[in-house]
Amino acid sequence: MTVIRQQDFIESIEDALQYISYYHPLDFIQALEQAYHKEQNKAAKDAIAQILINSRMSAEGHRPICQDTGIVTCFVKIGMDVKWDKTDLTVQQMVDEGTRRAYLNPDNPLRASIVADPAGGRKNTKDNTPSVVHIDLVAGHHVEVMIAAKGGGSENKTKMAMLNPSDSIVDWVLETLPKMGAGWCPPGMLGIGIGGTAEKAAVLAKEALMEPVDIQELIAKGAETADEKLRLELYEKVNKLGIGAQGLGGLTTVVDVKINSVPTHAASLPVVMIPNCAATRHLHFHLDGSGPADIKPPKLEDWPEVTWELGEKVRRVNLNTVTPEDVQSWQAGETVLLSGKMLTGRDAAHKRIADMLNKGEGLPEGVDLKNRFIYYVGPVDAVRDEVVGPAGPTTATRMDKFTEMMLSQTGLLGMIGKSERGDLTVESIKKHKAVYLMAVGGAAYLVSRAIKKSRVVAFADLGMEAIYEFDVEDMPVTVAVDSNGNNVHKQGPAIWKANIAELDAKLKAK
Repeated sequence: MTVIRQQDFIESIEDALQYISYYHPLDFIQALEQAYHKEQNKAAKDAIAQILINSRMSAEGHRPICQDTGIVTCFVKIGMDVKWDKTDLTVQQMVDEGTRRAYLNPDNPLRASIVADPAGGRKNTKDNTPSVVHIDLVAGHHVEVMIAAKGGGSENKTKMAMLNPSDSIVDWVLETLPKMGAGWCPPGMLGIGIGGTAEKAAVLAKEALMEPVDIQELIAKGAETADEKLRLELYEKVNKLGIGAQGLGGLTTVVDVKINSVPTHAASLPVVMIPNCAATRHLHFHLDGSGPADIKPPKLEDWPEVTWELGEKVRRVNLNTVTPEDVQSWQAGETVLLSGKMLTGRDAAHKRIADMLNKGEGLPEGVDLKNRFIYYVGPVDAVRDEVVGPAGPTTATRMDKFTEMMLSQTGLLGMIGKSERGDLTVESIKKHKAVYLMAVGGAAYLVSRAIKKSRVVAFADLGMEAIYEFDVEDMPVTVAVDSNGNNVHKQGPAIWKANIAELDAKLKAK
């Protein structure tokens, strides 16, 4: 019987979570590099370049790939011949202790995003616990752990359906995926769980995302099972949707499709689809009683040398002097470099501003949004000489419900986030002659390098959701919705879906 030390397990969880905060899985990076070289849409190619550059920077600097350092999900398979040296902590408590240590690490603090009382006060637990733990007792004398840190932007796009047995899973995926928008930060992976019951399908889908990227090997050898055939069909057809990197339109929307299936009731076909974003983070390790997991760092030379060229058409903007008239000349799809002062604010700050305005209290002291830009972000705490930790954009659609209020009552000129905006929000932007700019999700460490000063100006009690003032220099963004309502997240995928169909037709004609 193997004896596993409680301390070895906790230490391994801590080490794994620190490791995945700054190291992408190498197979995912290699798949992104292939997508980069293949991509023909310049906007999408630039987005992938930023993700790859950010990945290398994070690996070198040991700082988070993304400001959303995720909710911890851990699959623990415990051999029936395993004994623990102590039994005062449950497996859940051991995973939580490792999580707590990892997220409070002073050398690389990770953003605490978990809130308790989710239907009530939603108060931050401050240490990113509790984690989500799935435990299986299996044959053997080892402990196997698969652990991930899953960002909220991709997790929120999870879709579930109880299909009829005769329904097409492919049709459901192709109908559902475009409706998910770009908040899950493609290019990434799709985990699909099929069978069992509804909750089993969801666990299967999440576990599938822990598997290595191997779609190209499957293409080379050919499909042998129904699940493998489904993977290949979905990989091809999803990429032909033209959604592309960050939803800008392009050739690669997913780098792999993973499927887990189990038997189900004859009357049922449960299907769950969970996307993994461009900040894919997971690790697989074993404990055999000899000590903590030996987690070896990858070689930095395995990261691709990618450069990002701005080109000649880039527009430089001084946020301290920009006017409503200036903004009206910006065009959808244009690259803009921002310098000057901007404010930040996301879900909790917007809700509090709305409550204050509804009560006639006005904006909080120090917050003047007239002709200013607000950045949807919740940064990681700074360390050492950093001005701010990784500070990439959060999903903008969550702020749609507040946009008309912000534009009509505060004089806000523009917003910066990631993913698309809803139709009503685009109309509001057009009506107020405002603008929405998109920063690349999954490039948080790269973005933080453009932030030269940072200070909290309001709602300090909200932690990472407080309102900050950032002073930025040459922060790269794309005009996603211009003052005339032109919308790259509608135009880009439509154009590239048509382009891909045309390319297919030409290939078939040869």
